[in-house]
Amino acid sequence: MHELALMEAVRCLAEEQIAQAGASRIHGYKLRIGSLSGVDPEALRLAFAVVMANGCSDGAELKLEVVDSLCFCPHCRHDFAPCDVIHACPQCGLLSSQLLQGQELELVALEVS
Repeated sequence: MHELALMEAVRCLAEEQIAQAGASRIHGYKLRIGSLSGVDPEALRLAFAVVMANGCSDGAELKLEVVDSLCFCPHCRHDFAPCDVIHACPQCGLLSSQLLQGQELELVALEVS
């Protein structure tokens, strides 16, 4: 389960941020994950509970924002939500490899004190 390693990395990043801010406690995390990121939201929640069980994040809340995928067709200049692993433009039918969003894994905000 790579979500455990991802959550460890998020915890380390958050601890660096609170040290720089002079805070001592993390009450909440907000993460943005893309629908094509390969991250399972439920597995990430489980990993969060395990990784944050002790230390400055004990009892912290996790808020997840799942970002739907969005492609761009350079031929007809149309943005579209892909329906399959092959990203065919619904307007002109050509394939597009230009993914505008959907692969995110971002720490958006921390709630600290």
